[in-house]
Amino acid sequence: MNALPLKENLEKYSDIDHCPVRNVISHISGKWPILILCILAENETTRFNAISKAIPDISSKVLSNTLKSLEADGLVERILYAEIPPRVEYSLTDLGKSLMPILGELIGWALRHFDNFK
Repeated sequence: MNALPLKENLEKYSDIDHCPVRNVISHISGKWPILILCILAENETTRFNAISKAIPDISSKVLSNTLKSLEADGLVERILYAEIPPRVEYSLTDLGKSLMPILGELIGWALRHFDNFK
């Protein structure tokens, strides 16, 4: 980290529109996005129902909205197959894949320190 003067160091977080930490983290924070990204990373292409079964305490509406948000952010790709009934699969984009090593570090930390947060 930089050794900026304290005032300058703190001001970089107060610029709401230009703070990378605030703006990027807000897109993947919350109860579900990281879990969904992990499921997609481990299973490549995954159908909606498979994600829903992997996270039984998420509602269909919240799962759908979270997937749409991750897709809008460019982390997840949604592929619709024109079949009857329609088949939809989700997978990580290259951007989403590039995030996984960083999330892997966070997950490793969480596994090592899980008992501290019970």
